Amino acid sequence: MHTICALYKFTRLDDFEAIQIPLKSFLNSLAIRGTLLLAREGINGTISGSKDNIEKVLDYLQSDARFHGIDFKYSYSEKIPFKRLKVKLKKEIVTMGLKEIDPTHSVGTYVKPKDWNDLINDPDVVLIDTRNNYEYEIGSFKGAINPKTETFREFPNFTKNNLEKYRNKKIAMFCTGGIRCEKSTAYLKSEGFENVFHLQGGILKYLEEIGEDESLWEGECFVFDDRVAVKHNLEQGKYDQCHACRFPITKEDTLHPHYEKGASCPRCFGTKNENQIARYREREKQVQLAKKRGQEHIGDDAIKVMKKNR
Repeated sequence: MHTICALYKFTRLDDFEAIQIPLKSFLNSLAIRGTLLLAREGINGTISGSKDNIEKVLDYLQSDARFHGIDFKYSYSEKIPFKRLKVKLKKEIVTMGLKEIDPTHSVGTYVKPKDWNDLINDPDVVLIDTRNNYEYEIGSFKGAINPKTETFREFPNFTKNNLEKYRNKKIAMFCTGGIRCEKSTAYLKSEGFENVFHLQGGILKYLEEIGEDESLWEGECFVFDDRVAVKHNLEQGKYDQCHACRFPITKEDTLHPHYEKGASCPRCFGTKNENQIARYREREKQVQLAKKRGQEHIGDDAIKVMKKNR
């Protein structure tokens, strides 16, 4: 069983570039996989490995006082959720595109999962899903507004165009693990909204702690690893993923004429050029060859692997 740890912390890291190499070296020494993002505003990402080694990573990070109290949550998977390790340098750990938004200065009111149902059952509360459209499509809280964004960068425009009429109401927001809500509520506060709330620990914490019989969640929750989606108790869901556009797909989608394993799905068919499709087909070919050899395929490094095997 593989332990998956989603973590983040908004904290001032003026030396974030210097952190990258030592951190990646330490993670590699523990056979950790996944992706971590470092920026001046903090750290964000999801990693996997043995439970003991994940705990060593958390101890390593929190040996730096700036990472004390880092937000993390565990889930588990029988199959390896990530194929490689990446530690990336970014301008933001969750990209909104507004440098002046600082969640360490002001954010909305945290609401624990056990109190979330009471809040969103209030008819005077406006419930907003801060995630992107493809995430909303496979699951959300009953009655939640879909901002219909393709990226989180679009959220400020959604706010300006749609939320002014709710300025005097309570606004409750949620996202997958909590980090996008830190920024979205900080943004609303900076725009003068006063009654702003968000789900502490995000959807993942809610699905972990709230029983299905009490839950107001409908559908599944998209996650950014090979599980694709999870449901209550963080059990793996029914969705697969199109490896061309990375969007979740159903079994029915795989029967569609526009579906080609590894190359297209009904959503992205016709949106890719010939070179892209050729690359996707080659990647899928190498995935299948790797499976036959009993090896693990690592995506776009397929050609390197193939040459090495020769």
